[in-house]
Formats: sequence, C-alpha cells, structure tokens
Amino acid sequence: MKRVVRDSKIDARSTLAAAHKVSPQWYAGLMTGTVLDGNIDVAFLRTDGVDIFECGGYALIPYPQDIRDLIAKAIDAARAWNFTGPEPDIFAEAEARLSMAQADAVAQLAASEGVSLSSIAAIGFHGQTVLHRAPTPDSYGRTRQLGDGRLMARHLGVPVVFDLRSDDVAAGGQGAPLCASYHAALLHRAGAGADTAVLNLGGVANLSWQSTDGRLIAFDTGPANAPINDWVASCGLGEMDRNGALASAGIVDEARLNQLLDHPYFAEAFPKSLDRFGFPSTMALGCSAEDGAALLTAFAAAAVGRGLDLLPRRPDRLFVSGGGRHNSALMRQISECAGVAVLDADDLGWRGDAVEAECFAFLAARRMAGLPISFPDTTGVPTPMTGGRIALPD
Repeated sequence: MKRVVRDSKIDARSTLAAAHKVSPQWYAGLMTGTVLDGNIDVAFLRTDGVDIFECGGYALIPYPQDIRDLIAKAIDAARAWNFTGPEPDIFAEAEARLSMAQADAVAQLAASEGVSLSSIAAIGFHGQTVLHRAPTPDSYGRTRQLGDGRLMARHLGVPVVFDLRSDDVAAGGQGAPLCASYHAALLHRAGAGADTAVLNLGGVANLSWQSTDGRLIAFDTGPANAPINDWVASCGLGEMDRNGALASAGIVDEARLNQLLDHPYFAEAFPKSLDRFGFPSTMALGCSAEDGAALLTAFAAAAVGRGLDLLPRRPDRLFVSGGGRHNSALMRQISECAGVAVLDADDLGWRGDAVEAECFAFLAARRMAGLPISFPDTTGVPTPMTGGRIALPD
C-alpha cells in the first residue's frame, strides 16, 4: 500500500490551541527509552495540553534486574519475529511486568511528593518500544510498544493514555517522533524563535524546529546513545561511555566515518524515523574500544549536522535534552560538527532528564482534550491527528 502524504504548511501554534478551553490539570508521564538503561522516567506536569503551567515531581526509578533481563529478551524476540506471524509469547509476560513496575513508579513518586493519585487527570504511558519499522514509499510502517494501559488504570484508579503511536502509523505516518508539540510548548515558554531547535539525545537523536510562521518540523537525525552504550558494553567496560571519556581517548577513522555518512538515510527528506538498531554498534567492529567509541560518537554528532542541513532555516543554537547531553565528548562534537551553539536544557531552567517523561504527560493532556499529537511535518500523517487509546479505571 502506497503512503499518501500531503505537503502541508501548518501553523502549529494555532493548531495546538484551536478551540481549546480546557483548564490546566496535573498529568503524569512515563518514558522508558530505546537506550535501555534500565530506568523508568516519571514526571508530573500541570498543563492544558497547549501551555506548560507548572512542572511537578520527577524521578528516575530503576527496574528490578529481572524485569530488565525480561525486556532485553523481549527485544531479542521482537527482532527475530520482525512483524511476521504470531507475536512472541514473551511479550505478554514482559508487558504485564513492566506495566505494573511503571504503575508502581507513579505511585512511588506521588507518595514522595505528597500527591494524591486522585488529583492526577491522566497518565501518559509510552510503554517500551521493542520494534519499529518506518514506512517505505510502497508500504505502511509498523511499530510495537509493550504496555498494558488497562492494567495500569485498574491498578492505580487513574485514566491512562497509551498506545500513542499506532494510529499515526495506521494513517501512513512514521509513528515517531511524537515530542514535537511538547518541544514547541517549551520553546514558546522560553521565548525562542526559529534560530533555535530542540535536540533530544536518547537511544536515537531527534530534532524539533518551528519556523517564524508556525511550521513545526521534527524527525530522527540518526543514532545517539544506543550504539555507543552497546559498544561499551560489548567491550566489557560498563553500560555507557561516562562523560565521553572513552571516546575522548580514541582516534576517529575519518574514512570510515565518511563511509557511514554516505548512508541514504541522511539525505532522505523528513519526516523520517529510526529503530534503535537501525545503526548498530557493529559499525565499529575491528576498532579498539577507544577508537570505536570515538567513531560512534563522531557519527552521532555528524548526523545531527546533516539533520540541521535539511531544515528550511539552519538554527544557530540547540537546546539539548536527554541522557546524551551528559556526554561532554558528544556535546562538544555536535557543536563542532554542526557549527551551532549547544546548550544543556538544564541551563535554561528545563529538566533535561525529565523532558521525555514530561512530554508524555503533555500528550496525555492533548489526547484527553482531543487535540492533535502528530502533524504532516513531524511524522508524515496527511493532516494533524490525535492518537492513543484511553483506559479508564474499572
């Protein structure tokens, strides 16, 4: 089936706020990213789905080791399955276990903040992505997130918005990234213009930018933490390259880097998205631990530069959120390769580690209000559309 995606220049701010008269309420957001760091991000946000009124509590709560192992096995099973035939049996167990763990994370944060669960209007539950396939010119994409919103709603007694990507994919969209509307709200709150973009460095890097006339654009620029972390782990040196120390000690093979950058993804027009394993750590096979980390870090940075080149106007600065901003080597190389000022989101008064969890609280508010969460220039849907399913408590 061929995708039909219309070119559409949309004033995103007016679309975000159209006919919107909902009072701000507290929402919870949950995110466990493709970087697979074994943590649950949970954040509270007071919003009406258009503006950010107040940021509440935030916590990074680790999964028990047995659930981390179960999720890793589920992802391996998903790659072998590849959307062919019945889903792997392990999905059901992993979905139930991670849903309960994330529900308990919300309850734990609420208790620590002295917040009653009854005061939360809804929870935005991203779930755990185990497989993502972007659409092609001849076929729709596929995406699978494990997350049982009904189980969470029953357990907590709070409405849950979940399965936020499937409707977008069914309409011919990429299903990702979904963060653009929240990034736009952050930029609006900061008074930033078209000279600024938001870059999130998770397992994959994604970029959001808004023009002076309100056009909202977002896409995945390329890999970020995922291949670096996987490389470090494969070398038996821990779970990540802390502060970029390993990459800083290595030497980049420039010929190999240029070869990697010849991949057609980087010349492809937006919107576009990536699976976590689209650019695996095996790109560095044959390198020393240090040189491999240096190559993968340089590759992630250069991919951001290529992404900025695709925008109608190249921004002068990036506000950076996500775990990758803690990697000083990556941040430095993005600034050098992309030729832009790179600012840690924390320096703006944002919570750089919480942005993705806050985003899903924001998307829950938008879904409850019937507002769109994806747009033609963010995921490739034909028109702005809402998405996600709402699970109400029994």
